[in-house]
Amino acid sequence: MSDPQSNGNGTGPRRRRGKRFLSPSEKYEIWLSLIRGEYTIAAAAEQSGVDRSTIMKLRSVARQGALEALAQSKPGVRAGHGPDPELAAAKVEIARLSEALKEMGVRLMLAEGKGRWD
Repeated sequence: MSDPQSNGNGTGPRRRRGKRFLSPSEKYEIWLSLIRGEYTIAAAAEQSGVDRSTIMKLRSVARQGALEALAQSKPGVRAGHGPDPELAAAKVEIARLSEALKEMGVRLMLAEGKGRWD
């Protein structure tokens, strides 16, 4: 039978780590520590209790995400996509009030009748 700690090819014990999922904030902190040079990839993996390949993937995903975000950003332009919701609501309200005012003007003219221009 095979040894449960063996990697199957007889070269030695297999490293077993429990599956640990990192929260987004943990990933961000690990990425920052790598950028600052506080930890190496091996040290960050050991500290967080995950495999080195997980840290490598985290680093590449963070880098790609940062590059995509920087490519889409434009200096001086608001970060939101599309129009400002408050501005859109205000424009709708202005249009509604304009129509109501026109209707009231027509009703007033019909109620009082057309006066003479003296």
